[in-house]
Amino acid sequence: MLIAGSSMREINNLKTRLSAAFEMKNLGPAKQILGMKISRDRSTGTLNLSQELYIEKVLSRLRVNDAKPRTTPLANHFKLSKEQSPRLPHIAHAVGVVRRYVANPGKEHWEAVKWLLRYLRGTSSTSLCFGKGNVTLQGFVDADLGGDVDSSKSTSRYIYTIGGTAVSSMSRLQKCISLSSTEAEYLAIAEAGKEMIWMADYLEELGKKQSEKIQIARL
Repeated sequence: MLIAGSSMREINNLKTRLSAAFEMKNLGPAKQILGMKISRDRSTGTLNLSQELYIEKVLSRLRVNDAKPRTTPLANHFKLSKEQSPRLPHIAHAVGVVRRYVANPGKEHWEAVKWLLRYLRGTSSTSLCFGKGNVTLQGFVDADLGGDVDSSKSTSRYIYTIGGTAVSSMSRLQKCISLSSTEAEYLAIAEAGKEMIWMADYLEELGKKQSEKIQIARL
Protein backbone atom coordinates (compact mmCIF):
# COMPACT_ATOMS: atom_id res chain seq x y z
CA MET A 1 0.00 0.00 0.00
CA LEU A 2 1.31 3.42 -0.97
CA ILE A 3 0.46 6.48 1.13
CA ALA A 4 1.24 9.98 -0.16
CA GLY A 5 0.37 13.44 1.08
CA SER A 6 1.61 16.96 1.68
CA SER A 7 1.56 16.67 5.49
CA MET A 8 3.67 14.11 7.37
CA ARG A 9 1.46 14.70 10.40
CA GLU A 10 -1.62 13.56 8.50
CA ILE A 11 0.26 10.63 6.96
CA ASN A 12 1.40 9.41 10.38
CA ASN A 13 -2.12 9.90 11.73
CA LEU A 14 -3.50 7.73 8.93
CA LYS A 15 -0.90 5.04 9.61
CA THR A 16 -1.84 5.01 13.28
CA ARG A 17 -5.55 4.62 12.50
CA LEU A 18 -4.93 1.88 9.93
CA SER A 19 -2.61 -0.07 12.22
CA ALA A 20 -5.31 -0.01 14.91
CA ALA A 21 -7.66 -1.88 12.56
CA PHE A 22 -5.23 -4.01 10.51
CA GLU A 23 -1.99 -5.85 11.03
CA MET A 24 0.56 -3.60 9.33
CA LYS A 25 4.29 -3.23 8.84
CA ASN A 26 5.91 0.10 8.02
CA LEU A 27 8.32 -0.42 5.12
CA GLY A 28 9.58 3.16 5.16
CA PRO A 29 9.87 5.39 2.06
CA ALA A 30 8.40 3.79 -1.08
CA LYS A 31 11.00 2.22 -3.39
CA GLN A 32 8.88 0.19 -5.80
CA ILE A 33 5.18 -0.21 -6.64
CA LEU A 34 3.24 -1.59 -9.62
CA GLY A 35 6.47 -2.44 -11.46
CA MET A 36 7.80 1.12 -11.06
CA LYS A 37 11.03 1.99 -9.28
CA ILE A 38 10.76 5.12 -7.12
CA SER A 39 13.81 7.21 -6.24
CA ARG A 40 13.89 10.64 -4.60
CA ASP A 41 16.48 13.37 -4.24
CA ARG A 42 15.29 15.55 -1.39
CA SER A 43 18.16 18.01 -1.83
CA THR A 44 16.88 18.98 -5.29
CA GLY A 45 13.22 18.23 -4.60
CA THR A 46 12.85 15.70 -7.43
CA LEU A 47 11.20 12.28 -7.71
CA ASN A 48 12.02 9.75 -10.44
CA LEU A 49 9.81 6.93 -11.71
CA SER A 50 11.23 4.20 -13.95
CA GLN A 51 10.29 0.69 -15.05
CA GLU A 52 13.85 -0.53 -15.44
CA LEU A 53 13.46 -3.60 -13.21
CA TYR A 54 10.19 -4.59 -14.92
CA ILE A 55 11.68 -4.14 -18.40
CA GLU A 56 14.72 -6.21 -17.47
CA LYS A 57 12.41 -8.96 -16.22
CA VAL A 58 10.41 -8.99 -19.47
CA LEU A 59 13.53 -8.99 -21.67
CA SER A 60 15.05 -11.83 -19.66
CA ARG A 61 11.85 -13.90 -19.86
CA LEU A 62 11.78 -13.49 -23.65
CA ARG A 63 15.54 -14.19 -23.85
CA VAL A 64 16.33 -10.94 -25.63
CA ASN A 65 18.14 -9.23 -22.76
CA ASP A 66 21.36 -9.28 -24.82
CA ALA A 67 19.72 -7.92 -27.99
CA LYS A 68 21.21 -4.95 -29.83
CA PRO A 69 19.51 -1.75 -28.62
CA ARG A 70 17.41 0.44 -30.95
CA THR A 71 16.94 4.20 -30.69
CA THR A 72 13.28 4.30 -31.80
CA PRO A 73 10.21 2.31 -30.64
CA LEU A 74 9.27 1.38 -34.24
CA ALA A 75 11.00 1.96 -37.56
CA ASN A 76 9.33 3.61 -40.54
CA HIS A 77 9.88 0.57 -42.77
CA PHE A 78 7.35 -1.48 -40.77
CA LYS A 79 4.05 -1.37 -42.70
CA LEU A 80 1.91 -3.86 -40.77
CA SER A 81 -1.47 -5.22 -41.84
CA LYS A 82 -3.81 -8.15 -41.17
CA GLU A 83 -2.78 -9.69 -44.50
CA GLN A 84 0.58 -10.49 -42.95
CA SER A 85 -1.06 -12.74 -40.36
CA PRO A 86 -0.84 -16.51 -40.97
CA ARG A 87 -4.04 -18.17 -42.22
CA LEU A 88 -3.87 -21.01 -39.69
CA PRO A 89 -3.06 -19.35 -36.34
CA HIS A 90 -1.81 -21.39 -33.41
CA ILE A 91 -4.06 -21.21 -30.32
CA ALA A 92 -1.22 -19.64 -28.32
CA HIS A 93 -1.44 -16.58 -30.52
CA ALA A 94 -5.01 -15.90 -29.40
CA VAL A 95 -4.15 -15.20 -25.74
CA GLY A 96 -5.72 -11.77 -25.92
CA VAL A 97 -6.13 -8.81 -28.18
CA VAL A 98 -4.00 -6.17 -26.52
CA ARG A 99 -2.88 -4.62 -29.74
CA ARG A 100 -4.09 -4.88 -33.31
CA TYR A 101 -2.27 -8.07 -34.30
CA VAL A 102 -1.61 -9.87 -31.03
CA ALA A 103 -4.38 -12.42 -31.70
CA ASN A 104 -2.78 -13.60 -34.95
CA PRO A 105 0.76 -12.28 -35.46
CA GLY A 106 2.81 -13.01 -38.55
CA LYS A 107 6.54 -12.76 -39.24
CA GLU A 108 6.43 -9.03 -39.95
CA HIS A 109 4.54 -8.40 -36.71
CA TRP A 110 7.11 -10.33 -34.71
CA GLU A 111 9.94 -8.42 -36.36
CA ALA A 112 8.26 -5.23 -35.17
CA VAL A 113 7.92 -6.66 -31.64
CA LYS A 114 11.61 -7.57 -31.58
CA TRP A 115 12.48 -4.04 -32.71
CA LEU A 116 10.42 -2.67 -29.83
CA LEU A 117 12.11 -4.99 -27.34
CA ARG A 118 15.50 -3.81 -28.57
CA TYR A 119 14.34 -0.24 -28.05
CA LEU A 120 13.45 -1.15 -24.45
CA ARG A 121 16.89 -2.72 -24.11
CA GLY A 122 18.50 0.62 -24.87
CA THR A 123 16.14 2.81 -22.83
CA SER A 124 15.34 0.68 -19.76
CA SER A 125 17.04 3.12 -17.39
CA THR A 126 15.09 6.13 -18.70
CA SER A 127 12.84 7.61 -16.03
CA LEU A 128 10.24 10.32 -15.49
CA CYS A 129 11.59 13.09 -13.28
CA PHE A 130 9.12 15.20 -11.29
CA GLY A 131 10.28 18.32 -9.51
CA LYS A 132 8.63 20.92 -7.33
CA GLY A 133 7.69 24.41 -8.44
CA ASN A 134 6.47 24.57 -12.04
CA VAL A 135 3.00 23.05 -12.46
CA THR A 136 2.14 24.58 -15.83
CA LEU A 137 0.06 22.22 -17.98
CA GLN A 138 1.30 21.94 -21.57
CA GLY A 139 0.02 19.69 -24.36
CA PHE A 140 1.24 18.43 -27.72
CA VAL A 141 -1.01 16.85 -30.35
CA ASP A 142 -0.55 15.28 -33.77
CA ALA A 143 -2.28 12.97 -36.27
CA ASP A 144 -1.33 11.03 -39.37
CA LEU A 145 -3.62 10.57 -42.38
CA GLY A 146 -4.79 7.06 -43.20
CA GLY A 147 -1.79 5.46 -41.54
CA ASP A 148 -3.52 2.15 -40.78
CA VAL A 149 -3.08 -0.19 -43.77
CA ASP A 150 -6.16 -2.30 -43.00
CA SER A 151 -8.79 0.35 -42.28
CA SER A 152 -7.30 3.55 -43.77
CA LYS A 153 -8.05 5.22 -40.45
CA SER A 154 -5.81 7.91 -39.01
CA THR A 155 -4.16 7.88 -35.60
CA SER A 156 -4.66 10.60 -33.00
CA ARG A 157 -1.80 11.24 -30.60
CA TYR A 158 -1.34 13.63 -27.71
CA ILE A 159 0.84 14.04 -24.66
CA TYR A 160 0.52 16.40 -21.68
CA THR A 161 3.34 17.54 -19.46
CA ILE A 162 3.53 19.34 -16.14
CA GLY A 163 6.82 21.04 -15.44
CA GLY A 164 8.23 19.43 -18.58
CA THR A 165 7.46 15.85 -17.48
CA ALA A 166 4.85 13.64 -19.16
CA VAL A 167 1.73 12.95 -17.07
CA SER A 168 -0.84 11.85 -19.69
CA SER A 169 -0.58 10.48 -23.23
CA MET A 170 -2.70 8.72 -25.86
CA SER A 171 -2.19 7.13 -29.28
CA ARG A 172 -5.36 5.66 -30.79
CA LEU A 173 -7.00 4.96 -34.13
CA GLN A 174 -9.74 7.44 -34.94
CA LYS A 175 -13.28 6.04 -35.07
CA CYS A 176 -13.99 7.31 -38.58
CA ILE A 177 -12.01 7.62 -41.82
CA SER A 178 -10.73 11.17 -42.29
CA LEU A 179 -10.88 12.49 -45.84
CA SER A 180 -8.14 15.09 -45.35
CA SER A 181 -5.22 15.87 -43.08
CA THR A 182 -7.23 18.85 -41.78
CA GLU A 183 -10.05 16.55 -40.65
CA ALA A 184 -7.60 14.12 -39.04
CA GLU A 185 -5.89 16.96 -37.16
CA TYR A 186 -9.25 18.39 -36.06
CA LEU A 187 -10.34 15.06 -34.57
CA ALA A 188 -7.00 14.72 -32.76
CA ILE A 189 -7.24 18.24 -31.34
CA ALA A 190 -10.80 17.55 -30.15
CA GLU A 191 -9.61 14.51 -28.19
CA ALA A 192 -6.67 16.46 -26.79
CA GLY A 193 -9.01 19.29 -25.81
CA LYS A 194 -11.21 17.00 -23.74
CA GLU A 195 -8.17 15.70 -21.89
CA MET A 196 -6.98 19.28 -21.33
CA ILE A 197 -10.29 20.25 -19.69
CA TRP A 198 -10.18 17.20 -17.40
CA MET A 199 -6.54 17.80 -16.44
CA ALA A 200 -7.14 21.49 -15.75
CA ASP A 201 -10.14 20.72 -13.54
CA TYR A 202 -8.16 18.09 -11.64
CA LEU A 203 -5.25 20.47 -11.05
CA GLU A 204 -7.69 23.11 -9.81
CA GLU A 205 -9.01 20.61 -7.24
CA LEU A 206 -5.41 20.23 -6.04
CA GLY A 207 -5.12 23.99 -5.65
CA LYS A 208 -3.08 24.47 -8.84
CA LYS A 209 -5.49 26.40 -11.03
CA GLN A 210 -4.16 26.98 -14.53
CA SER A 211 -4.22 30.29 -16.39
CA GLU A 212 -6.69 30.80 -19.23
CA LYS A 213 -3.85 30.36 -21.75
CA ILE A 214 -3.05 26.67 -21.47
CA GLN A 215 -0.55 25.79 -24.18
CA ILE A 216 -1.38 23.12 -26.77
CA ALA A 217 1.16 22.75 -29.58
CA ARG A 218 0.73 20.79 -32.81
CA LEU A 219 3.66 18.48 -33.51
